[in-house]
Amino acid sequence: MKNLFNAERLRLTARQLAALHARFDPAAFLAHALRDLDTLELMDRLRRTAEAFDHALPLPFAEQLPVLFAHAPQIGHGFVAIWPCEHVARRGLGQPALALPALRELTRHGSAEFALRPFLERDLAGTLAVLTGWATSPDEHVRRLASEGSRPRLPWGQSLRSLITDPSPTLPLLATLRTDPSLYVRKSVANHLNDITKDHPGIVLDLVAGWDRRESRTAWIVRHALRTLVKKGHPRALDLLGVGAAPRLTATLAARPARLRLGDTVTLSAHLASSSPRAQSLAVDYAVHYVRPSGRPSVKVFKWTTLTLAPHQTTTLTKRQMIRNFSTRRHHPGAHRVELQINGRRLAASQFTLLR
Repeated sequence: MKNLFNAERLRLTARQLAALHARFDPAAFLAHALRDLDTLELMDRLRRTAEAFDHALPLPFAEQLPVLFAHAPQIGHGFVAIWPCEHVARRGLGQPALALPALRELTRHGSAEFALRPFLERDLAGTLAVLTGWATSPDEHVRRLASEGSRPRLPWGQSLRSLITDPSPTLPLLATLRTDPSLYVRKSVANHLNDITKDHPGIVLDLVAGWDRRESRTAWIVRHALRTLVKKGHPRALDLLGVGAAPRLTATLAARPARLRLGDTVTLSAHLASSSPRAQSLAVDYAVHYVRPSGRPSVKVFKWTTLTLAPHQTTTLTKRQMIRNFSTRRHHPGAHRVELQINGRRLAASQFTLLR
């Protein structure tokens, strides 16, 4: 992704900005933006672009904003359009009366979720008061920013230490958004709540237990907000979702092929046979015990499906997963145990061996 900020795009950016303001210096912009570009990763390139803009247009912050507002729609890529927000966070931190409305405007083109966080760190109460107003905006991008920008543990973003310690200040904001019509917003609310469950599961469970989960939008948020707790087999989370009862069934799990190499796909097949005279609600997950160089496995639980199993019904579930490396997970040769988890209970197991 770092090549989103390549030399060609930066030269185009320089031309576009030069056409928007007579004092913008494209040579100064490129000299700063292209310096050691090959050594920079994605977020460093994004920050460097914001710095280059400041070098090339050394005006008061208020006079720079109209140029950013005019340029943002020209960018045409949601992630690249984050850099104007980064500039606002750098230059406008001491001027929130100008900077926060600017982020509200710019987030329509590239999310201001990262840029918002320094303002929350500096003035939590004042910034949250602004976000509370944004939560009722007619613009889904602005409503999402209210939730996403205040997530305690936003991936790639600055952690908000005070909200990790005490997440209660954002709970009224999330309650406002619990029936939001936009899936884009609801995903953010669910992820925000899921962040909180990692440190304060009881707070989230108490909150959502008081929500009307018969409302379909709210029910969707609750299911996704509790996903980490469900994977851990948390009894109260399972009960809230109606999948807390011990399943009455027999289960088998098979992983095929038994031996594979990096880049191959493993197919999991689970066979379930109900022994209950009543229908059962089931949350089906699977856990992979990844081999680590230390010899101690690293266990990751994956969502499989939720289903209702009719009285004495049998069914077979199939799941395919490619075994490939990610920046956050690298694979090592050896036997990988796979376990079938239903309603928080491990009921069956198989394994596959990753070859060198």
